[in-house]
Amino acid sequence: MLKGVLHCHSTYSDGDLTLAQLREIFVSAGCRFLCITDHAEYFDAEKTTAYERECEQRSDDRFRFIAGLEYRCMNGMHVLGYGTTSPIASIDPEEVFRQIRLAGGVAVIAHPRDDAFAWIETFEMLPDGIETWNSKYDGRYAPRPGTFALLGRLKARRPSMTAFYGQDLHWRNQYRGLFTMAECEAADRASVLRALGRGDYVGVKDDLRLPSSGELDPDLLEQFARAHSRSRVLRRWIRRVKAASDRIGLAVPAAMKAQLRRIF
Repeated sequence: MLKGVLHCHSTYSDGDLTLAQLREIFVSAGCRFLCITDHAEYFDAEKTTAYERECEQRSDDRFRFIAGLEYRCMNGMHVLGYGTTSPIASIDPEEVFRQIRLAGGVAVIAHPRDDAFAWIETFEMLPDGIETWNSKYDGRYAPRPGTFALLGRLKARRPSMTAFYGQDLHWRNQYRGLFTMAECEAADRASVLRALGRGDYVGVKDDLRLPSSGELDPDLLEQFARAHSRSRVLRRWIRRVKAASDRIGLAVPAAMKAQLRRIF
């Protein structure tokens, strides 16, 4: 199995790190591939060509960039197109899923908001998967058990749907300990996308092994619920302090922001 990273951003959109820096960081972490998904709204045809070219130039037998995009849809939904950089004019998520698949990519709803769950369940066309743990959106300590429950309900209609585990890396000092182990021998685009599309992978964080099925032990889900609740309280408190400091014109020191990003 090959170690890799899903859902990262670079300086091609709103990330702090260049592709060269991302390669160095993740090669050092023992990774063989990175599914990069910069935000689609930053791209035109010329920039897309440059993005694809640099991803290829910085790839070799040791490490592979798999270029993709994150598409912004209606109601604030974001959809990851792993392995595709095709422009998509529609903001209808179901059409975005379709276009990603037509381009040979893997369509995944990124960090779905709790208040969007009921809407997602009305979709006639479903994606290939749901990002059940986004370590930027959910935090590094635990995902939301409700996202796994949503996936379970959707799988009743499309059993091939899987759970994805993404870093959503933007910041230089952001936590980056959530990985994906893909069951493939080579870190080429076709092999990695085939593994992701079939669910031949597991999410990895420290000693945790998280199945692509998203079917977790109830005791683990309960642990996640408690850990996420504690983390959410702390994150909410930090946001309130920041809002208060903004109101009085007091800037949060950059060093403190960096430290908080390491913690959460």
